[in-house]
Amino acid sequence: MEGMAFFGRHGVFPAERELGARFTVDVELEGDLHAAGRSDRLEDTIDYARAYDLVREVVEGEPCHLLEAVAERISDRLLALPRVERARVRVYKKPPLPGEFRSFGVELWRP
Repeated sequence: MEGMAFFGRHGVFPAERELGARFTVDVELEGDLHAAGRSDRLEDTIDYARAYDLVREVVEGEPCHLLEAVAERISDRLLALPRVERARVRVYKKPPLPGEFRSFGVELWRP
């Protein structure tokens, strides 16, 4: 799941929390999907619609100071989904800092 974009109010600076910003999230989920491959049934795979909703709820929800905290909250929720054994979460944004850059971000893997 790449390039999911949501509005959130995460950040250390007061302006980030007041004005908010666009946050982009990439997620990779790993799990045993052999049953889904054999059955071709939605209930045997990871529910990507639910995963998307969980990511959105975190990003649009309670503000965090650090991107690390946002990514950790996302990974905790994703790992609670059936069949998810491992998650990679990348969260990035363009903070209100001087200089030329595309974005700042964090990436974590959780078993």
